Amino acid sequence: MTFQAFLIKYAEIGIKGKNRYIFEDALIRQIELHLERVEGDFTVTKAYGRIYVNALSEYDYEELIAELQKVFGIVWICPVLQLPDEGFSVLAEKIVAYMGEVHPDRHVTFKVDARRARKNYPLTSQDINIQLGEVLLDAYPELKVDVHKPQLTLRVEVRDQFINVYSIQIPGPGGMPLGTAGRATLLLSGGIDSPVAGYMIAKRGVTIDAVYFHAPPYTSERARKKVEELASLVAKYAGPIQLHIVNFTDIQLYIYEKCPHEQLTIIMRRYMMRIAESIAKKNGSMALITGESIGQVASQTIQSLNATNEVCTLPVFRPVIAFDKQEIVTLAEQIHTYETSIQPYEDCCTIFVAKHPVTKPSLNVIHASERKLEEEIDRLVEEAMNTIETVVCRP
Repeated sequence: MTFQAFLIKYAEIGIKGKNRYIFEDALIRQIELHLERVEGDFTVTKAYGRIYVNALSEYDYEELIAELQKVFGIVWICPVLQLPDEGFSVLAEKIVAYMGEVHPDRHVTFKVDARRARKNYPLTSQDINIQLGEVLLDAYPELKVDVHKPQLTLRVEVRDQFINVYSIQIPGPGGMPLGTAGRATLLLSGGIDSPVAGYMIAKRGVTIDAVYFHAPPYTSERARKKVEELASLVAKYAGPIQLHIVNFTDIQLYIYEKCPHEQLTIIMRRYMMRIAESIAKKNGSMALITGESIGQVASQTIQSLNATNEVCTLPVFRPVIAFDKQEIVTLAEQIHTYETSIQPYEDCCTIFVAKHPVTKPSLNVIHASERKLEEEIDRLVEEAMNTIETVVCRP
């Protein structure tokens, strides 16, 4: 069956009270933007707490569904048969044909779930359930009724202008519509964790920028391209991402020269956070995002995280903080960043990692080590800020 309409279901938006329309309109804008990537003509409409995608031309069903599954805020995508009210007998006839075409294997349990938004319809919801159930059992004896845990639920919505019939619900990503919760800046490396972290925060409606610390010649141009590709993959869900590329080589070399090597990771991380926060504030971001997970590496113990937090005034979001590696990998595979993340191109952190990094840094000791940098570090940071290259990564 070629469906001409899709009912879009949301969840959290429905409890937004008087502000609900703001979130609905934001969701509609995001759906429209994603539909621009699908060949065909579509309209998106809103009616009585329902959002519909209507196909006005031929289209590729799989392509459309795949794109809608990238729109944050969508919980279910329901291909809908929209019928005019031509009387119950005509409705029943068309529903029998629908079941025959959409569900060729009918050796399943089922129930009918009818709802009447139009209360002057001559049958009650329960009447519809009973009578349609009888019609379907007569047409397809292999069906079995189970009103508690059916394998198939046929939903019938009697609305003012038409009657919705659907039995397929395709999961969307959930979350909140992009652009409804401010802007944040992601510290994006070439690893597995940070793209997942960016995806998770974008899922809450946050617009994402990103910062990448490049260290040529110790990191290759291919490493940079890998990060740009990761940003483009996240952008399939989060929209176009401004990626700010910081040349971090001179800062790293200076820290390497002046500071105890067991503290290198922490001190470098502190300067990354300082620079990322400066970029974030300049571009209107209200938070930083990292892919840190407690205990995963030496720089991600609670003591180390406390040491990096100290240099920030903006909040730092760490959405994968309690995930183990396999949980992060599973989500990376789901959003299709994993295969790119594991390409063997080193980032600037792994190049300069110490053999025996400190895992419980003392802030007093870190402060003393950073005082050794006072002669040149401000100039080097300013030079890094002045030479930032920004690229826009699109899906």
